[in-house]
Amino acid sequence: MTPPLQQLTLNFEPGLAARHSSLKTCIAAGVYQRGVEAVAAKIDRSTSHLSEALSGSDRRKFSVDELERYIEKTGDTTPVLYLVAKYLRDPEVSRQEALAKVKWLADQMGEAMRAAGLDMGL
Repeated sequence: MTPPLQQLTLNFEPGLAARHSSLKTCIAAGVYQRGVEAVAAKIDRSTSHLSEALSGSDRRKFSVDELERYIEKTGDTTPVLYLVAKYLRDPEVSRQEALAKVKWLADQMGEAMRAAGLDMGL
């Protein structure tokens, strides 16, 4: 008998995937927010090597094992949420967000037109 499926509910900041250009920049933001020295000590890496790995250097890399250690030691799950936001989007949710944005933009356009004296019956 297979175990029952578990439901996972995630709440994350809107625009998380848009705010970071890559997983590495997302991780770097968390590391610098917490302090490079403090994070380096927690994941057993020198400060200079960690900085170099996050800077995009070809000499040093930030491994998947280090990512797991970073999440475990700091409790920062933002990199996971970034990946979810970027790759596991529900198409209907994306559609609803786009419709809400269109409505907001239409409202803004109407206000700007009225303020410019271009009220054309909108």
